[in-house]
Amino acid sequence: MDFSKFLDDDFDVKDWVNGVFKTVQKDAPGKVDGHAATLVMKLQLFIQEVNNAIEESSHQALQNMPRVLRDVEALKQEASFLKEQMVLVKEDIRKFEQDTVQSMQVLVEIDQVKSRMQDAAEALQEADKWSTLSADIEETFKTQDVVVISSKLTSMQSSLAMLVDTPDYSEKCVHLEALKNRLEAMASPQIVATFNSQSLEQAKVFVKVFMEIDRMPQLLTYYYKCHKGQLVTVWQDLCQSELSLDRQLTEFYDTLLATWHSQLQWSSQVFKNPYEIVTVLLIQTLGAMVPSIPVCLSTGMERAGQEAKLLTLLDLYETAAHFAKGLEAAMLPHLGESNLLKVGELVTAVYGSYRPYQLQYGELEESHLLIQISAVPLERGEVMDCVQELSHSVNKLFSLATAAVDRCIKLTDGLGVCGLLKALKALFTKYVSDFAGTLQSIRKKCKLEDMPNSSLFQEDWTAFQNSVRIIATCGELLRQCGAYEQQLANRFLLTAGRYLSDSYSPSSLTGIQEASATDRRSSTRNPWQEYNYLLKGNAAEYASLMEMLYNLKEKGTGNSSLLAEPRSALTRLNQQAHQLAFDSVFLRIKQQLVLVSKLESWSSSGSGETLTEALPTFSLSPLEYITNIGQYIMSLPLHLEPFVTQEDSALELALHAGKLPFPPEQGDDLPELDNIADYWLGSVARATMQTYCDVILQIPELTPHSTKQLATDIDYLSNVMDALGLQPSRMLQQIVTLLKTKPEDYRQTAKTLPRRLASTFAAMRRLDY
Repeated sequence: MDFSKFLDDDFDVKDWVNGVFKTVQKDAPGKVDGHAATLVMKLQLFIQEVNNAIEESSHQALQNMPRVLRDVEALKQEASFLKEQMVLVKEDIRKFEQDTVQSMQVLVEIDQVKSRMQDAAEALQEADKWSTLSADIEETFKTQDVVVISSKLTSMQSSLAMLVDTPDYSEKCVHLEALKNRLEAMASPQIVATFNSQSLEQAKVFVKVFMEIDRMPQLLTYYYKCHKGQLVTVWQDLCQSELSLDRQLTEFYDTLLATWHSQLQWSSQVFKNPYEIVTVLLIQTLGAMVPSIPVCLSTGMERAGQEAKLLTLLDLYETAAHFAKGLEAAMLPHLGESNLLKVGELVTAVYGSYRPYQLQYGELEESHLLIQISAVPLERGEVMDCVQELSHSVNKLFSLATAAVDRCIKLTDGLGVCGLLKALKALFTKYVSDFAGTLQSIRKKCKLEDMPNSSLFQEDWTAFQNSVRIIATCGELLRQCGAYEQQLANRFLLTAGRYLSDSYSPSSLTGIQEASATDRRSSTRNPWQEYNYLLKGNAAEYASLMEMLYNLKEKGTGNSSLLAEPRSALTRLNQQAHQLAFDSVFLRIKQQLVLVSKLESWSSSGSGETLTEALPTFSLSPLEYITNIGQYIMSLPLHLEPFVTQEDSALELALHAGKLPFPPEQGDDLPELDNIADYWLGSVARATMQTYCDVILQIPELTPHSTKQLATDIDYLSNVMDALGLQPSRMLQQIVTLLKTKPEDYRQTAKTLPRRLASTFAAMRRLDY
């Protein structure tokens, strides 16, 4: 039987018992009791064995205890003895140090004397060596062997290093420098010839020689001067050619790029730091150009007309940008081996000439856009032609605006967005002004301000139809402005957004972080991507740009307000178009209504006056002016139907954005607001009733007959309104009440009506009130 399971840490009695009986139940189910008895007996025997083993172990432990105690005592005595011995050794060491300290001091002094004697001996040797070399150097120079002379000068330089404390040290230094200058002057023709012929072996010799005599910067000066002179000559030849300035720059930049590749390959076999050397060569070449690039740019911009200034600048800048991209691609794999400060200087040398123009980008763009938009015609002789030009101008306007964004990104890499926004504001201001002027011209051509002398009524819906087309044009302006603003925000967040540091906060003291996001994302900096003309050129504008980008990033490009002012201006333009359309509809009604107060029938007393006084009101017919108005208003739904049936998103946008005069009175039900045609019909109806009330109040006198006639006219208009589902205005209802009131009841009725209105009509009717 296996009792090892009793030693397990996770021993469980139930599991053990169940496991023991499981086998018995399968093999012999009837022998469980017998098996249990046998198992109990085995356990009892095992327990007895364990007890015996424990008793025996305890007995042995008790027997061994005295011996253990003796061993512990012996160990304690030995430790005490060891401690005493260590104290004695420590005392011996202390005595030895005291006895030998003077001897050690003597040894140290002897060693110092020995070192000084050795230094003096070496100095004497070097002094003797300097004297020997100085005596032989003239003979060595006669050999004209640069390598041998360099070797002698190197030895003299080593000797001189040992003679620092001698009285004539400075004189020796001057003498050695004079010898080095003499060697350099002697070797200079060979150096120039070597660099011009690109001789590798000879160049390596000179590099070794000049490194030995510590004149490497002077050798590099020869290298730069040789190649710089060749490149400047190429530039001067190009300047004298018949090529345009952009072609001259392109050719020269191609030459510089080819020089970069060829000289890098050659320098890698000669110099230790070829990337830095070739970079400095390009920097010095760009700085030595005659005429310089800034002078050429200034001349080119002056020669270009006002219209072509910005485009000329873009063409010239494109040549530099193309060259810069080529250089960046060539440098990128080896940026880690390059001197990033020198690379940064090269970037500035390439782009720096354009910085003044980049800082003026906003003014240049504004001037360019204003010239372009001035060439977009809006005014024409005929109204129909004007409307058509207004419609065509929308795409032209946003084509100009989109092209401006492209130019901004090309010239400023998105940093000029503040200048662009000012230019766009000027563009939209000019366009809106021209558009509004055209609307005013259309008003005059449609004679919306003229009032006829006769009562002849003629319906003409041409002006209204043209006005609706203008409203649709305004809707297209608003739609494209929204889409353009979204596109503008997206493009500038994508391009200029890389200048926005992740740690930027508008609440910071400066609001400007010089470290761009590129610095943190990449372990190797890339000066070509870090060039930022705006940061040093106009810090205030850069801070505004960062805040703008931060807001775009936080709020999303869909909620930008980059074109808030142009949008407001276009909304006002839409409002003017609505007013034009409204006036074109209301003109015919107004022409009829202005004649009302001048009608002679109100105050004349004809032969039939006494007869008609007794006639009931329903026997009178409305006058011609009000029937003309009524019929005109009844025809309005037919002409307003396109608002409902025509599927024109631009027109719908403009109609919802625009507001009409004579809004519903406060407290009225406004179901018409859900339907544009009903909204227009309601506005025209309210204008009619309001104007009608105003001209009625201008009637000087009403006879009893004319009072009934005017009430009849008002009832007719009210019936027209009811037929169209509109309510007569409160004032019109009050007027008709005062007109229908009998003289004897007038005072009582007037108590519930406005006092001034009641007094006015009492005076018209010559009633005692």
